[in-house]
Formats: sequence, C-alpha cells, structure tokens
Amino acid sequence: MTPRRGDVIADRLRSIELVVFDKDGTLIDFHGMWGGWAFSLADALEAAAGSRLRGALLRALGVDPRTGVTRARGTLAATPMGRIRELTVELAREAGLGPAEAEAAVSAAWEPPDPVALAVPLTDLRALLGSLRAGGPAPAGRKIAIATSDDRAPTERTIEALGLGDLIDGTACADDGVPVKPAPDMVLRLCGGLGVLPARTAVIGDSPSDLRMGRAAGAGLVVGVLSGVGRRRDLAPHADVVVPSVAALMV
Repeated sequence: MTPRRGDVIADRLRSIELVVFDKDGTLIDFHGMWGGWAFSLADALEAAAGSRLRGALLRALGVDPRTGVTRARGTLAATPMGRIRELTVELAREAGLGPAEAEAAVSAAWEPPDPVALAVPLTDLRALLGSLRAGGPAPAGRKIAIATSDDRAPTERTIEALGLGDLIDGTACADDGVPVKPAPDMVLRLCGGLGVLPARTAVIGDSPSDLRMGRAAGAGLVVGVLSGVGRRRDLAPHADVVVPSVAALMV
C-alpha cells in the first residue's frame, strides 16, 4: 500500500526540532498582500513621474500586467523592500528622470502594504503551529521560526495581529543585516540562536528562493507549498516534498 502524503510528512517530521516558515505565500496569502500593491505602486509612480512607467515596473517586479500573476523567480517574489525601492528609482532614472526627480517620484508613490489589514492566514495558524510545537521530539516541544524577505517592523506587526507571538521562537527578516534568500544565512542564524542543528530543521516556503535557502543551509527537510507564487515545476527540483499548503503539515 502506498503511504498517504500525510503519513510521509509525519514520518519526516519526527526528527525535526525546528520548523522555519517563509511568511508571505506560505503562512499568509501572498497575492492579497502584494498583488494589489504592485499595481498601486506602478500607477502612482507613473502619475508622479509623468512618464509611462506602469508596464515597465510591473515587468521588472515579475508581475504580469494582464493577469496579475507574480513569477516564482520574479523580483516581487523574494526581494527585500529596500532593494525593490532601489530598483524602482533605477527604473525611473532609465526613463529619463534625473537623480533628484527619480527619488522624488518614488517617494511620492511609495506606500508599503498594510501588514495587518492585508494579512490573510492560509489556514488556522494557531492550530497548525500549536500542533507542530506539541509534536516535537524535544521535551520542550518543537520550535517555530519565520524567515522572510519582508522587513522586521511589518513582520512583527503581522505576527502580533494574527495572535501568534507566543508560538514563534525566532524571526529572521530582510533588514536584519544578514544575506537574504537564497543564501543560507537566515536559517543558520535561527538555528544558532535557537540551539538546533540545520539537519534537525525543516524549511517551508512557496518560492524557489525559500527552498534553495533551506538546501544551502543543510536543512533536514525542505517542503514546498503551492499556496503562493511557486508552481510544482518551480518547487519540485528544490524540495523533498511539495504540498498544496501548510495545512498538510497538521498531521
């Protein structure tokens, strides 16, 4: 008899002491948080710059101007906000604006998405994280962490708004001063801080950058989820298993 997917995941998790989740597209809905923001930024930049920049910016972000779909390897999928802002200024300059004009146009257009109003959980996160903590091999339970390409302030606001603060043991964010995904540093920093070996760590994410980060860190389990930007063909080459969403981890 072929083992059920849930049984396979449960078996792989038995030796895992730390689960590191990506945030957007993995724990909360990526498209609700970032899809509308990309179009709003593109429209506002075009208006502020007085130049046709909408389509060029969306393409630079890896967002299809017609369908709104974000490419799994596109800029918006896993790039820190600071770098996205730099790229936006560069695009405005390439369109003919001077340095001061480009900076002014981006400043006028730039408004990050609301990390509370737009944070839609992809499953019952308290139930999921609670079950993972309780099912760990260590006496104190399995640890939970988040490694995200978002900055620390909005990440902490999201965690607080979702009522998850007591269930999360560590966070690694894009503005923490360590190399970002797909570099292994976020995972290695979390492992070091929480006293868990990478080989006893699982990394869960919706983009190739998430999974490549886990692989580079030597994670014992790398799981791709289809709830965000990545399709199966994007994730499977980098994952031990690909599941529809993090709900599959509640076994």
